[in-house]
Amino acid sequence: MPGNNQTIISYFLLLGLPIPPKHHHLFYALFLAMYLTTILGNLIIIILIRLDNHLHTPMYFFLSNLSFNDLCFSSVTVPKLLLNMQSQVPSIPYAGCLAQMYFFLFFGDLESLLLVAMAYDRYVAICFPLHYTSIMSPKLCMSLLLLSCMLTALYAMLHTLLLTRLSFCENNMIPHFFCHLSALLKLACSDIHINELVILIIGGLVVILPFILITVSYACIVSSILKVPSTRGIHKIFTTCGSHLSVVSLFYGTIIGLYLCPSANNSTLKDTVMSMMYTVMTPMLNPFIYSLRNKDIKGALKRVLQKKILF
Repeated sequence: MPGNNQTIISYFLLLGLPIPPKHHHLFYALFLAMYLTTILGNLIIIILIRLDNHLHTPMYFFLSNLSFNDLCFSSVTVPKLLLNMQSQVPSIPYAGCLAQMYFFLFFGDLESLLLVAMAYDRYVAICFPLHYTSIMSPKLCMSLLLLSCMLTALYAMLHTLLLTRLSFCENNMIPHFFCHLSALLKLACSDIHINELVILIIGGLVVILPFILITVSYACIVSSILKVPSTRGIHKIFTTCGSHLSVVSLFYGTIIGLYLCPSANNSTLKDTVMSMMYTVMTPMLNPFIYSLRNKDIKGALKRVLQKKILF
């Protein structure tokens, strides 16, 4: 038995998605189109917020960072998936696998914390409208962003360092389209109890605590509106929070379906399909959700296009 700090294999084989050979090219074109749509959609959101002064507010500051995060999150896994779909040997080096896992954890958990910051922003806007500007100051917004980045960087680094102490023997085939943490742990031939404990305790907090904070924020928002019940108040909730609620539902709905509703049969297939949902589908749909249900984004797009036409 090799030492715990010894890694025998130098690369992993990513088995990818269970796609029939006759549909291989069709799915490749589909994933490529989805990835390009993700890049384009999120870039448009970022550029619009950057160019239009009307969108230089805390809400759109967090939205631009969410779009950038979605762009990066999708880029961690999809380009390698597309490359492997065209390769005879879908491999990834050991160091590359660790790097992919680190950035997957970083951007995935940062998405959760950004959604919390956006929920807090909506809470202040509705419950304390007169103090909104003073509370949601540029300093606070930047502090929330930096704190979120630091926490997710430490969390991702902790898992990466714990993974480097494991040894991997003989079997180097990952039944996934990227280096998923749980899939890597199943291949380890050394003790993984510490890794599992960290996932259970800290990982649970990273997923559950943000969801609780978002739920509490919206409970306070609904409570505030119901104190003065009116059609206008209900309309205010949907216009102010509708897009954010849709994104939260899409993001956490997928995670809940993957981790809190385990399936004994075809668990690997389920993990792969659900992972595809939140690594490809969610980053692609977020820009459409915010643009289609947001008058400010539509107005900014019109103003930017009009300026381009005039010049």
